[in-house]
Amino acid sequence: MSLNVKLRRVRRKPPEGWDSIESTMEEFEQKMRDAETETHEGKRKSEAVWPIFRINHQRSRYIYDLYYKKEEISKELYDFCVDAKLVDPQLIAKWKKQGYENLCCLRCVQVRDTNFGTNCVCRVPRSKIDAERVIECIHCGCRGCSG
Repeated sequence: MSLNVKLRRVRRKPPEGWDSIESTMEEFEQKMRDAETETHEGKRKSEAVWPIFRINHQRSRYIYDLYYKKEEISKELYDFCVDAKLVDPQLIAKWKKQGYENLCCLRCVQVRDTNFGTNCVCRVPRSKIDAERVIECIHCGCRGCSG
C-alpha cells in the first residue's frame, strides 16, 4: 500500500509542514514495500519480519524525535501521522516513559510472548550479560535496547 493510499484513507488534507517530512516518509514507505516483498528463503519464520519491525521503529522514531525532542513539527501534523497510521502510537507512548526510551518494539515488553513470563532478553542491561555473548531478540532481531 502506497503512502498516497494511506493518506486518502484519512480523508483530509495534510496539515502545514507535511512538505518537510513527505520525502522522508516516502523513503520509509519504499523501504517497507521492499522489506515486505523480500524473499524469505533460508530464514527462520521470525527472522522474516525483523526488517519490518526495524523500519516501523525508524519511522516512528523519526516522527517522535521531530515532535517531542526537536519540536520541529506541529501537534496537528503529529496527529495526522498517527491517524494515517504512519507511526506506531503505542510504541511512542512507551518511549515517553522512563526506562523505555530506546525500546525496539512492543513485543519485547509483553510477558505473554516469553517462556517464563518475563521481558525479552534484549531488555536485560548489557552490564548484566556476558560481554562475549551475542544476544538477539527472537521477536525483532534487536541486540539490546535497554542500554
